[in-house]
Amino acid sequence: MGFGQVRQRRLSDDIVSHLESMILEGTLKAGERLPAERLLAEQFGVSRPSLREAIQKLVARGLLVSRQGGGNYVSAELGSTFSDPLLSLLEGNPDAQRDLLEFRHTLEGSCAFYAAQRATSVDHERLREAFETLQACYTPGSKASREDEGAADARFHLAIAEASHNAVLLHTIRGLFELLKHNVVTNIGGMYLQRDETRDMLMKQHRALFEAIIERRAEEAREISHQHIDYVQEVLAEGQLEARRMERAQRRQGI
Repeated sequence: MGFGQVRQRRLSDDIVSHLESMILEGTLKAGERLPAERLLAEQFGVSRPSLREAIQKLVARGLLVSRQGGGNYVSAELGSTFSDPLLSLLEGNPDAQRDLLEFRHTLEGSCAFYAAQRATSVDHERLREAFETLQACYTPGSKASREDEGAADARFHLAIAEASHNAVLLHTIRGLFELLKHNVVTNIGGMYLQRDETRDMLMKQHRALFEAIIERRAEEAREISHQHIDYVQEVLAEGQLEARRMERAQRRQGI
C-alpha cells in the first residue's frame, strides 16, 4: 500500500480562510477598506509577505480589490444582489414593490426568528442602537425626513439580519439594502396619508419586534414580523383601491 505525502498547508492559506470567514459573517463589508498591511499583519500575528500573498489570492478570486497606492478593499460587487439597472426597474414598478413586500414577509420573519434564538449581547447592543435611532424618527417634533426614516427602518431590519447569524440571510438583506430603503420611503409616504394611526402603529410594531428578539421569544418574533408586513400590505392595498375609485369618479366627471 502506498501513502501519498501530506501536503503542508501554507500560512497564507490560513490567512485566506480567516479573511473569507470575516467577509462571509459580515465583519468585513462590501466596499470596506482593510486596515493597512502592517497593522493587519500585526493583528493576525503573521508576516507581511504571508499576508500579501493571501491578499493576492483573494484579489484573484474577486473577493478583494487592490488599488495602487490606495489600499485593499472588499469587492463592492459582493454587496449587490441585483444589478443597478434591475434595481431601477424594481424601484419604479408597483407590482415589483408588492413582490418585494411578499419577499420581505418570508425573509424578515426568518431573520427575526433566528435573531431571537442566536443573538449575542453584542448583537443586542447593536440592535438597541438601531431601534433607538428608528424610534427617534417617530418622536413628535423630529426633524427626520422620510429618507432618514427609511434608512433607519432598513438599518433596524439589517441589524436583525446580522443578529440571525445566518450568512445567506444577512447577505441577501445587505444586497437589497438600497431597495428596502427605497421601498420603506415609498410605503410610508402613502401610508401616512391613508391612515392617521400609521406612525403610532409602526412604532408599536417595531418595539414589539425588538422586545421579542431581546427576550428570545423566537416564534413570537417571527409572528410579529409577519404581522408588520401584513399591516403594510393592508394599508397600501387600501390606498391603491381608494386611488382607483378616485380615478373612476374623475373619469365620470370628465376630469
